[in-house]
Amino acid sequence: MFTGIITDIGRVVTTETRGDMRARIGCGYDMAGVDLGASIACDGVCLTVVDKGADWFDVDISAETLAKTNIGEGWRAGTRVNLERALRVGDELGGHIVSGHVDGVARIEVMEPEGDSLRVRFVAPDALARFIAAKGSVALNGTSLTVNEVEGSRFGVNLIPHTREVTNWGERTTGDAVNLEIDTLARYVARLAEAG
Repeated sequence: MFTGIITDIGRVVTTETRGDMRARIGCGYDMAGVDLGASIACDGVCLTVVDKGADWFDVDISAETLAKTNIGEGWRAGTRVNLERALRVGDELGGHIVSGHVDGVARIEVMEPEGDSLRVRFVAPDALARFIAAKGSVALNGTSLTVNEVEGSRFGVNLIPHTREVTNWGERTTGDAVNLEIDTLARYVARLAEAG
């Protein structure tokens, strides 16, 4: 489990396609304190550390993950990636509960300044749009964000300057694909409503 509060920006060092894709990610974490088999959210995708060095770790990415995320489309050597280590008991929960199981990809439709913030509007896949509610939470590229408005499959968020500085959001542009994880609570509420 994660919180959607980004704690480092990694950089893709290499990618290699085997049966799955293997990626090496450079990071600022003290990797001596990260076990093999640990989970790290990479742009919101929960991935398992399969090898590591002093300032890098390797992950294997399955065909299913490539199909559901922006990794296959966007990860190249040099790509900056939002990172978050798994939540530990006693950690502050500053965002919302995030599983790292990305539901799909949303596209950035509009980006426009609003005061010091940046208003960003996305188009979500129709199958996921019904789970997104105004003033609810979503994780976008692993970042816990509050939804401002929803209209059909479109929804908007505001990015404050701090968020753009400590994540890779400052590099996003119109048309970019971003990893979307809907709020777990919304998923279960919808499922219960269907059953009732």
